[in-house]
Amino acid sequence: MHFSFWHWAVVLLIVGVPVFFTVRSARRSSPEAAPVGFGGWLMLLAIGQALAPLRILSIIAGSIEGYQQILTVQNGALVVYGELVLLIGFMLFQVIVFIAMVRRSHRFKRLFFYQWLAIPVVFILDTALIAMVLDVPASQVLAGGAAVAPIVSFVLAGVWVAYVYKSVRVKNTFDAPAGLKSA
Repeated sequence: MHFSFWHWAVVLLIVGVPVFFTVRSARRSSPEAAPVGFGGWLMLLAIGQALAPLRILSIIAGSIEGYQQILTVQNGALVVYGELVLLIGFMLFQVIVFIAMVRRSHRFKRLFFYQWLAIPVVFILDTALIAMVLDVPASQVLAGGAAVAPIVSFVLAGVWVAYVYKSVRVKNTFDAPAGLKSA
């Protein structure tokens, strides 16, 4: 498979711009001062948050063939469009959480927690939608280890949620009064 220059330029734009703004918004602190800004584990979380919407896009791209097959079934269009609405809605919420993170909003921690809770909610709604509209048992929808990826995502994101609520760096970065934050 050959990728042209333009493919790589688009990838660089999609990945590079969020990472650039995250790094740019990092505040340098002296070694004696309490950690603040995007550094350490928080930088890793910021990069992951910037790339999270791309994961949703890759899920959609990987499902196109399946979507085309489901469209031929009665009520298949409702399933396909319903799943797309769920996934795109979740992706937009991930972007909102990332923007709150880069802006160092005091709302980031709460939004990140809600994003974590949305993982099983989106999965359950998607499974219920498919099962009800296509009139198939949920066990058939979940066949083949379909629940593994959401469970792993929920557990790993839970570790990051714990970090966000326990980290001194996160507290200093997002809970500081507005006058003390640097642009």
